[in-house]
Amino acid sequence: MNRLTTALLLALPASLLAQQPDTLRSAAPDSASGPVFQLGVVAVTAARRATPQERITAATMQAQERMDVSRALDLLPGITLTASGPRNESMVSVRGFDLRQVPVYMDGIPVYVPYDGYVDLGRFTTFDLSAVDVSKGFSSVLYGPNSLGGAINLISRKPEKKFEVDGALGAIDANGYLGSINLGSRQRTFYVQGSLSFLHRDSWPMSADFQPMKNEDGGQRGNSFRTDGKVSFKAGWTPNARNEYVLGYINQQGAKGSPVYAGSDTLNALLKKPRFWQWPQWNKETLYFLSNTQVTATSNLRARLYYDIFTNAINSFDDATYSTQKKPYAFQSFYNDYTYGGGIEYGTTAVRRNQLKLALQYKRDVHRENNLGEPVRRFEDNTATVGLEDEYAVTDRITLIPGISYSNRANMEAQDYNSSTHALVPFPQAAASGAFSGQAGLFYRLSEKHRLGASVAHKTRFATIKDRYSYRMGTAIPNPGLKPETATNYEVNWRGRPADVLSLQGALYYSRITDAIMGISNVEPGRSQMQNAGQAEFMGAEAALEWKVRKNLLCSVNYTYIERNNLQNPDLHFTDVPNTKLFGFLSYRPVDRIRMTASAEHCSSRYSTSYGTKAAAFTVANAFVSGKLWKYASLELGVNNLFDTNYSLVEGWPEEGRSFNLILRFFNHD
Repeated sequence: MNRLTTALLLALPASLLAQQPDTLRSAAPDSASGPVFQLGVVAVTAARRATPQERITAATMQAQERMDVSRALDLLPGITLTASGPRNESMVSVRGFDLRQVPVYMDGIPVYVPYDGYVDLGRFTTFDLSAVDVSKGFSSVLYGPNSLGGAINLISRKPEKKFEVDGALGAIDANGYLGSINLGSRQRTFYVQGSLSFLHRDSWPMSADFQPMKNEDGGQRGNSFRTDGKVSFKAGWTPNARNEYVLGYINQQGAKGSPVYAGSDTLNALLKKPRFWQWPQWNKETLYFLSNTQVTATSNLRARLYYDIFTNAINSFDDATYSTQKKPYAFQSFYNDYTYGGGIEYGTTAVRRNQLKLALQYKRDVHRENNLGEPVRRFEDNTATVGLEDEYAVTDRITLIPGISYSNRANMEAQDYNSSTHALVPFPQAAASGAFSGQAGLFYRLSEKHRLGASVAHKTRFATIKDRYSYRMGTAIPNPGLKPETATNYEVNWRGRPADVLSLQGALYYSRITDAIMGISNVEPGRSQMQNAGQAEFMGAEAALEWKVRKNLLCSVNYTYIERNNLQNPDLHFTDVPNTKLFGFLSYRPVDRIRMTASAEHCSSRYSTSYGTKAAAFTVANAFVSGKLWKYASLELGVNNLFDTNYSLVEGWPEEGRSFNLILRFFNHD
């Protein structure tokens, strides 16, 4: 723990943060969208102001021109933007945990892919969101299973006026464009909300400092196109102030290319054998029902029901022309997955000083996959969870929040494909797997301006279908009997406002991971296997300051330090997360109609492979100017990567160079 102590001493003077300060909203544009859809929030309690849950509002996402969820989340301390280079997927790490261990929800409904537990956050645009909530370590048991390191909840909009409209039209360099519109209406006993958005880029520019490599000559990044369209609709009935019933629908249609490896790691197989992949289809469709019913004066019932479809296609081509599929490594692969389930939550305040919640959940995941010309393999998991959470006001200043849950996952079907006989055969049957999770948080309000918190959370994650059954293109042995991995997360946090113009907040944390699911090499000659063999510890500090320097000038800075130690095999490095991240911005209004924002982020180097290849440290700056044209319209000019820095999140996959955005926003609200 000596290294952690050193890190904490370095971090604490920078300021302190466990949550993004609420005053960040003062940097938002005049067109900032409306209130958060409370029925889509998982844990609505009085302790929200004290817990380590963080929120990014639509106003903040607009002010920083964050067009997808991964880039929006990168604004927060403790969260690092990551990427899966070979798959061109945009992801994040939360205090060292990846998206398999920090599941993603939409209005409390799980949207992560059933097969591998991941989700490409670059496909989730922010145009129709009211907020994004992040819980780290200590996350409500009401989320359900697999929240080993926390949870991410995307929250949709809800209208507050009889008629609301806002939207945007924009150009991204010479090769891209975007458009969005949100329409809403709130009547006495019902409301409707609809959204339509579209984002397209033919390609994106590389830094002028990029040196041409094999398969990439610079300029516009090869095979970097993307197209993402989204339609969402929500209708709600509110017969009175205590009851609400909502039917929602979301349809996402996406396509993307995957740029070829452009690095120099001689141990990386993709240097000699590059992949020429494209995704002509990355589609999700979700139908859901949410409700809140007041049963008595002191109790209520909340319900969530959902049906989610995920279809995905990959084309592997012969070469960079992306026109033929004749070589042995060329293929067409298809996923056709669906998930359905729901939950019911009973809450009561009948016991004095307590807010008690009991939740029951069920989720059925079906994964279907095949290559062109092969039969469809089917996998099915059924997961049930019961959870109990309480918020106990010990005194007027002290709040205790304990929670406990039990989950059971049963594999109902798993089919293997024999390429020699072209027949489907079942995998060996594995026993059902159970997992307990429990946590407790203690929060102390020192005064109206200062709060302390401490928590411990024992969390679990079930092995995914891919963990248990994937051959990983012939290099691995399936392991249907994989057990859950576990983590115990400890945290102390503080938030305060020593002056009206100054906010300081911070957190120190330590996580111990046991039975971690990891690949063990050479279980058979040349073949690995996923096993419960890992032991690890994550530790770090988060800090931030927000200072309203003048009435028209706002400064915000946050800092993250993390260490991840592989206790099982110290020679194998954890990848994708830098030890240090520093982010800050200045927002200045020289006059009421004009807002100027400058931001910068610095990340230290990070490992890209377990054997030691690194992506170098970098600093990236952005600048934005917004001017109000008239009462209901504004024009924004943004420059991303202002100094055209040549940098990578993963070695061999350089990020975008300097690019420009010009966006016209319109709205009928202040």
